[in-house]
Amino acid sequence: MRMTKRTVVLWATLAVLAFTRPATAQESLRITPTVRDGRVLVSFELTDAFNQAVHEAIASGLRTTFSYELELRTVVPGWIDRTIAKTVVTTSDQFDNLTRRHTLTRTIDGRIEDETVTDDESVVRAWLTKWTRVPVSDTSKLDPTRDYYVHITTRARPVGGSLLGLTRSISGSAKFTFIP
Repeated sequence: MRMTKRTVVLWATLAVLAFTRPATAQESLRITPTVRDGRVLVSFELTDAFNQAVHEAIASGLRTTFSYELELRTVVPGWIDRTIAKTVVTTSDQFDNLTRRHTLTRTIDGRIEDETVTDDESVVRAWLTKWTRVPVSDTSKLDPTRDYYVHITTRARPVGGSLLGLTRSISGSAKFTFIP
């Protein structure tokens, strides 16, 4: 079979599209890992998440939940990267249409860490999309001769969901070097 120049260009374009991630997924999740006081702490912000669909879901009174799965990983050459620690944090908003107030809840690994009630939408936006200094692991589990990275996967409910309960997810990673 003879391949024309047009066929070669088509296959090359398909290969590039198949093996690259969309840039928007990486750009919308900002991750900052830090090591302090014997712990790996992660701060992150999901910049594009509070859109019109989220606003409408909240205004309708549906409980809106953002889940973030944080994984501390190390690179293993020629094999699957090893997960050192995993933390799941969630933040939810239950809007009461009668009082026009938001009940906001944050949990880390299933434990309620914080709860507040507000009527300020900017507080709701920050509460759902920003976390600072989330503890992921002790540094005693880290080896200073290895490179590490934090991988975060986010999911929002009910926004972007389907009838089957599937949600759209965004993920991102940030590398760091552990220096004891």
